Amino acid sequence: MTTALQLLINGFSLGAAYALVALGFVLVLIATAAVNFAQGDMVMAGGYVAIALAGVLPVPGILLLPLVLALMAAFGLAVAALAYLPLASRPPTAVFISTIAIGIVLQNAVNLVFGAAPRAAPPLLGGGQLAWGGLAVSTQSLAIVAVAALLIAGQSVVMARTQFGRALRATAQDREMARAVGVKVTAMIAASFAIGAALAGAAGLLLANQFFITPSSGTDFVIKAYIAVTIGGWGSLAGAVAGAFLIAFFEVGVSSLLSYTAATAALYAALLAILLLRPQGLFGEAAQLRA
Repeated sequence: MTTALQLLINGFSLGAAYALVALGFVLVLIATAAVNFAQGDMVMAGGYVAIALAGVLPVPGILLLPLVLALMAAFGLAVAALAYLPLASRPPTAVFISTIAIGIVLQNAVNLVFGAAPRAAPPLLGGGQLAWGGLAVSTQSLAIVAVAALLIAGQSVVMARTQFGRALRATAQDREMARAVGVKVTAMIAASFAIGAALAGAAGLLLANQFFITPSSGTDFVIKAYIAVTIGGWGSLAGAVAGAFLIAFFEVGVSSLLSYTAATAALYAALLAILLLRPQGLFGEAAQLRA
């Protein structure tokens, strides 16, 4: 029972971080109908931004989080300006290639500055564990769940309850109609990139403490985001979160029973089954978006 609870908490911790990555991915997708393949590299960049900031400000990661969010949001605006807006009228493949190029440039820039050796970001609240009876849980895992939950809830409130969120949703649903009623569509698209990058950066800070990060880590993160969105349903924010937690279930739960290799094979088998039996994803899709 104790082991099961520890696995459950670890799975929630990993799934919460993956959910931030997937949410940022799907936000850009629904706003632009294009896939941002640099999303995984933004996760990697967020981890290295936290590492760089920790070298200047030796404080717990929770105090670095606002700076990471702000810096990565600014980077997201730069990606929108360089990789999407100039190519918005081109075929979607142009944006795919441009975001891939941004990711490759970012990987090499980080490799040049920090080197290829694995690095770790500072913990959110310091090291240590909390023990209840025979259950010992790292404070980092609990902090990841709490921080990710706050960010996901905040993003949900912004999207559902604010004028900004309504404008962003209007842009996603019908860009021309939104522009006709006064929505600044270009600003909303740029904002989606900024929010997506900020969420990715936060995930990088959360993950880079327990899991070492390298300049090439982004590829793995963007694959997980793509799988999460495919499982949950393209265009569904709730589906992206559900897909992220399903991935974490396989990586933590199934791998503890079998092996990581077997868990990966089982995850892809589940993905194929969902594509065959429910191609629109578990939560359906708000629009027929495919890439």
